[in-house]
Amino acid sequence: MIIAYIDAYRDRFGVEPICTVLTEHGIQIAPSTYYARKQCPVTQAEWDEAHLVNRLVDLYRANWGVYGVRKLWHAARRGGLQVGRDQVGRLMAVAGLVGAVRGRHRTVTTRRDDTAPRHPDLVHRRWKNPTGINQLWVADFSYVWTWAGFVYVAFVVDVFSRRILGWRVTTTRHASMVIDALHQALQTRRLAGATWEHGQLIHHSDYAEGGVKPRILCLA
Repeated sequence: MIIAYIDAYRDRFGVEPICTVLTEHGIQIAPSTYYARKQCPVTQAEWDEAHLVNRLVDLYRANWGVYGVRKLWHAARRGGLQVGRDQVGRLMAVAGLVGAVRGRHRTVTTRRDDTAPRHPDLVHRRWKNPTGINQLWVADFSYVWTWAGFVYVAFVVDVFSRRILGWRVTTTRHASMVIDALHQALQTRRLAGATWEHGQLIHHSDYAEGGVKPRILCLA
């Protein structure tokens, strides 16, 4: 994923500047690492393992993120995956998955805070209402396993065109990642000549930061 990103922009910005910016935003990659990977492409075994890790992550999330090695192994076998228990344990460690244990903290992206302010819901799940671009954007952030390791991803999508307008990938969860994704989305549309009047664009997001999960709807 990171190598493909650098490939897409290396002619415009250069490998070294891109690696510097990625490192500053939590994605540790040196130019030498990029060139080494280009010389030695991903093996079939690595590719298969990456897909297997993502299948296990999907199963883990589908079961409320509480399954440990044994239960996730049984779920994988029921799902048709030919994996061993030790293999599941190793891949769970790769993806940063931990079963629920009383008193132990596990990775979450949302903690509900009923005392946090709630903004009015201007969408009410009417996703088919937009008749053109730049009327409704939706945004969220989650966590995924990549070749660079376990990372958080924030993104902004135009509901009408279904285009990803802005995104950020970091190894830590912080407010600036979601703000940067929104700034990138705005810049993407501005470069295309877009302008807005107050109330024309709804930005519908569902972020959790600092223990708060507000329903944020902003007017641009």
